Amino acid sequence: MKIEQIYTGCLAHGAYYIESKGEVAIIDPLRETQQYVDKAKNENAKIKYIFETHFHADFVSGHVDLAKKTGASIIFGPGAQTSYEAHIATDGEEFNLGDIVIKVLHTPGHTLESSTYLLIDENGKDHAIFSGDTLFLGDVGRPDLAIKSDLTKEDLAGKLYDSLRNKIMPLADDVIVYPAHGAGSACGKNLSKETVGVLGDQKRTNYALRADMTKAEFIKEVLDGIAPPPQYFAKNAQMNKFGYTEFDTVLKKGNIALTPEDFERIANQEGALVLDVRTEQEFVKGHIPNSIFIGIHGGFAPWVGALITDLQQPILLVVPEGKAQETVTRLSRVGYDNTLGYLEGGIESWKSVGKDIESIESISAEELANRFKNDTITVLDVRKDGEYRSEHLEGDNVVHFALDYLNDNMNTIDQKQSYHIHCAGGYRSVIAASILKARGYDVIDIAGGYAALKNTDLPKTDYVCPSKL
Repeated sequence: MKIEQIYTGCLAHGAYYIESKGEVAIIDPLRETQQYVDKAKNENAKIKYIFETHFHADFVSGHVDLAKKTGASIIFGPGAQTSYEAHIATDGEEFNLGDIVIKVLHTPGHTLESSTYLLIDENGKDHAIFSGDTLFLGDVGRPDLAIKSDLTKEDLAGKLYDSLRNKIMPLADDVIVYPAHGAGSACGKNLSKETVGVLGDQKRTNYALRADMTKAEFIKEVLDGIAPPPQYFAKNAQMNKFGYTEFDTVLKKGNIALTPEDFERIANQEGALVLDVRTEQEFVKGHIPNSIFIGIHGGFAPWVGALITDLQQPILLVVPEGKAQETVTRLSRVGYDNTLGYLEGGIESWKSVGKDIESIESISAEELANRFKNDTITVLDVRKDGEYRSEHLEGDNVVHFALDYLNDNMNTIDQKQSYHIHCAGGYRSVIAASILKARGYDVIDIAGGYAALKNTDLPKTDYVCPSKL
């Protein structure tokens, strides 16, 4: 028996490759599936099953493409409805894989069809659970993502309580836990950085598995502090339920080198968004007018999903050399399938033919301190709410909202003002600055973010002041 976790840091997502006696099961595959096909071929094995723990909201799964490539059966838990061929399992149903068995444990709560897969080894022993978004290390899945459900989040939280206590907690302490996500995922609140654990540890340390916890207490604690889901979550869940364009087609369309002239022509004809994925330092120094920045080196796909509201938006790319295919791939993981090409030769080729370049003013923390004392300026802090509550600059001219909700706050920003923008270290502030600049706002980036600002003598507080403009 072989179990391999294939972890993707940008999505904080774990897919699983399970093999026994030449038969393979893939659990929660990524959008790009050739890696699983190649792996099975190298192992002289055949992919027999594709298990989905639920209709994922935070990424587009590769189950449909992988089934077409391999002939493997797609397995969902009870109650799932799809527009493509899939086997909808019953609670307790068992699937033979070589010498092992994978048993379906229906665990509704995160979503109604959510299921945990129990691996029973060749000796008949419960070996591991693949818990999807039902149980994470340190947390449990958020109960507010069901597709078109008439149940409230409180109803789903109650179902999750029952699922955990009736299906998972009775299992032995030495059962290994393989969750779908780790720290950084928006599918829970406080996920551990660890990506593999054992159930006994979770029973002892996970707040949601306290033995003396009532259902009412569970519902309150699970729902407390949940931020609204990113706008792309519901759209990705629909793609996972109803199908999508083949990944190979998406990649072929998007991974096309364009001359500056063709790049500009397509941008104008198609109304394409120019997405620059270089570093924030490079973008600040020079970029194509009206382009926006979301760096490939950061939490790229989730930020795209949070901030670009139309999955069908035509996109043109400015990428570091050799990063075009990776960028198109990572966009497709969250459902952005309408990439139309990338600028061949990058920003240098754009400049070489005399096309316009713009920049963003970027100042040091020390320079902001001087301006803060000597002038009436507005500072915009785009860190998350928890970061802001921990510590922030003090003053009536300090405005805060998280970058995640920039689009929701556009009507509160005064286009007649200049905004000095900071985050924690510089990545998110340049994203915000690029979007605001493209929409006609006057912005100044604070290099180094709050990490640099906290070393100045600017007034700071850990008290949450009402945001003002």
